[in-house]
Amino acid sequence: MSVKAFALAFLSIAGLGLAMVANASVTVKVRSTGAQGFALAGDEATTSVQMVAPGVLHVHFVPASGATPSSLVIDPRGWPNSTFTPTVTHHGDAFTLRSERMSATLDSKAGTLLVTDPRGKVLLRQDDLASLARGVIVFDHASGVPFYGLGSYNKDQSVAPGLLRSGKQVAKAGEQGHAGAPFVWSTAGFGVLVDCDGANFDLASDRITISHFKRPDADYYILVGSPEEIFSDLAKLSGPAPLFPKWSLGFLNSQWGIDQKELLSLVHTYRAKHIPLDAFILDFDWKAWGQGDYGEFRWNPDKFPDGPSGKLAHTLAAEGVHLAGIMKPRLLLGTAEGDYASAHDLWIPGETPYPEYFSHKQALDVDFDKSQARHWFGKLAIEYGFDRGIAGWWNDEADVYGKDGTPTSNTQFLNMQRALYDAQRAASDTRVWSINRAFWLGAQRYAYGMWSGDIDTGFVSMAAQRARMLSAIDVGEMNWGMDGGGYKGHPSDENYARWIEFGAFTPIFRVHGTFGEKRQPWVYGPAAEAAATAAIRLRYSLMPYIYAYQRSNYAQGIGLVRPLTFAWPHDPKVRNDVDAWMFGQWLLVSPVVAQGQTSKRIYLPAGTWIDWFSGKGYAGGQTITLPVDAKTWQGIPLFIRAGAIIPTQPVMDYVGQRPVTTVTVQVFPTDRATHFNYYDDDGDTYAYEKGVYFLQLMTTQRHGNELEFKLSASQGSYKPALQDYLLAIHGGRAQIVRVNGERLDSATSLAALKQSARTGWVVDHDRYGAVTWVKVPVGEAVSVHIDLASP
Repeated sequence: MSVKAFALAFLSIAGLGLAMVANASVTVKVRSTGAQGFALAGDEATTSVQMVAPGVLHVHFVPASGATPSSLVIDPRGWPNSTFTPTVTHHGDAFTLRSERMSATLDSKAGTLLVTDPRGKVLLRQDDLASLARGVIVFDHASGVPFYGLGSYNKDQSVAPGLLRSGKQVAKAGEQGHAGAPFVWSTAGFGVLVDCDGANFDLASDRITISHFKRPDADYYILVGSPEEIFSDLAKLSGPAPLFPKWSLGFLNSQWGIDQKELLSLVHTYRAKHIPLDAFILDFDWKAWGQGDYGEFRWNPDKFPDGPSGKLAHTLAAEGVHLAGIMKPRLLLGTAEGDYASAHDLWIPGETPYPEYFSHKQALDVDFDKSQARHWFGKLAIEYGFDRGIAGWWNDEADVYGKDGTPTSNTQFLNMQRALYDAQRAASDTRVWSINRAFWLGAQRYAYGMWSGDIDTGFVSMAAQRARMLSAIDVGEMNWGMDGGGYKGHPSDENYARWIEFGAFTPIFRVHGTFGEKRQPWVYGPAAEAAATAAIRLRYSLMPYIYAYQRSNYAQGIGLVRPLTFAWPHDPKVRNDVDAWMFGQWLLVSPVVAQGQTSKRIYLPAGTWIDWFSGKGYAGGQTITLPVDAKTWQGIPLFIRAGAIIPTQPVMDYVGQRPVTTVTVQVFPTDRATHFNYYDDDGDTYAYEKGVYFLQLMTTQRHGNELEFKLSASQGSYKPALQDYLLAIHGGRAQIVRVNGERLDSATSLAALKQSARTGWVVDHDRYGAVTWVKVPVGEAVSVHIDLASP
């Protein structure tokens, strides 16, 4: 469409009133109508440009036929309430929207859109807005900028490209461990999200071309800022991920080929050995699959006699173990459930019946894109599963259907879990948890975790999971996991030990194998058991730290695991680094993924780093060589970032085994102020959505020979069992300690300080050097000031 076909109508230009601009043979009208941008309006189409937030520009081309509804990529609840209004200026043919993060200028005469950062650096330029009428979105940008997002890898794809994306790409949900989104972003400071159910992207050296986005009205968002700002805005557009239940952050054991007797025996062994465990996830075994009478939904009473009554779940709950069960998208024909689906047209259109592999009976797949199918399926899952003890959903195979494994729509898997999420939310206030075998942006709104599919065992497969995880996070799936130990095959003892150490630093920590495979630590010999147990227990000690990032994911769209590009976007050495990642804001981990490795080279980005286990310090911006224990397989390359605030707790056999009344906070002050939001809630319900949570900001900084630690007053109405923080403030020996301005006397020993009910302090020494321990109450605003003794 020619620019001459447009007239220009301003939507929120306070003070401009009405202006007339000559544009060839067209008179362009400029008027204020009270929103956040402007629109090019003509007889055939309107293109609106709105700055909905400081870093978000919304562009929507609407033809005369009208707009189509938003796709599931976009949160139907809309952008959160905001008082933001951009600054608007008008110079000749140029109309500009400006915020502290970006400027967007539309040239009404040339028909171009220019997006710059606050310093005027050009980020994106659209030289031909008329191309939108042809179903093509084109952006020019600086040559050679790195791109991320769009998609990850299925279980069989080579991960050689790493995290970077270039050339022709298809945004799709994919199958078997693939994560996708119509979203591309760059560490150069921008991203583009297209509101669609799939699209083709062509990433050239200086141009992005987007096509085949399956709708006549091009609708897209330009995001500007740092990676963390971009992902925060992405979460506001696509919707937040609700908090998982706290138990799901522990160690999860899946198994195919199990009955009630073996299950209870395995749980007893976990408890006897004090190897932490929070859930058992059951495969086909838990179902009365193939038996009719809703067998695809209900317990198998032969294998699990106490399953249907809920007694088994009650017995395991007393041991602190939750149950999750597998769900399939297909139903058998000739059954009550199959007949209902046929009568109500709930199958995927055009699919022919096929013999499914488990029962070898004829089956069809439910079309979860149909709301009636979701409602019916979800209701049955609650009645036969959730109400009888199934606390989590393991959704499998909704990425393909039929005998030949035809890929489904991008939203089939999303809508399968949506069915379960909506049904459980309607039936209970208990939090929803799930894992699914593929991801499409928008799914995160439905308590949606994913895993990387039916992967092989072995070191090569294990190493490849790093790129799979980080590239899934790069499209917005922050809750990722894998079949620890590998699904296909039997891992060596060393491979199992290293896989558990890797898994301990992923968002979802789970093991699984094919039929008959066991993934308990004691199966793999004493050395592997010791190494695996140490890794599991380390994760449980970090539970307060880990849980805080569930809140971060919900509130800011940034989860527990972050590629190094998130914090060091301009460091070319981390541009395609899958060997290490940040575990939260303050820990860098680089698991051992090679057999028999005796040393490992690790790049540490800018900053100062401290080895978690040895206490040795390293300057950042260099590659170090770290010794690796190739005999006991213990020790994980794990580094503390200077400025860290890391809350820890006593290790338990399961999350919530005992009330936590004291949290130990490891503090490493540096010369810049650093922060951590300590978070807690009941861990089980959605009361946090109504303000029933506990949130307390922690801040620390070093000023020469003085250390400072502050607690802000807590927010929220939740009252945790927590009474005290025991601060381990590293960086020197205290000479004087003041709390809220009052000088305190030193305790006689650390043991005495721990036993005391009063605020106090004591100097000690640990692997990191001199440490000042300070005990302070929770919830209150507290200021700790430490004068250090001379070195």
